[in-house]
Amino acid sequence: MTEKSKSRCAICNKPQVKEYRPFCSSRCANIDLNRWLGEHYSIPSVEGPDDWSEQEAEEFTASHDNDN
Repeated sequence: MTEKSKSRCAICNKPQVKEYRPFCSSRCANIDLNRWLGEHYSIPSVEGPDDWSEQEAEEFTASHDNDN
C-alpha cells in the first residue's frame, strides 16, 4: 500500500541518478564538492583555550562525553 519514495538530489531536489548518488548529475556533485572545499560546511565543535593543562582538558572532555 505504501508507495516507495524516490530519493532526491541533495543539491537541487531532482531524482537521484545511481551513477552520481546522492546527486542527480556530475554538476550537482561538483557543486557539493566546491562547498566542502570552500569550507561552507562545518562540524560544530567546542574547543578549550590553548593554555589548558592536560588534566583540565581531560576533565572537560569527560564532562562533555556524558552529555550524549
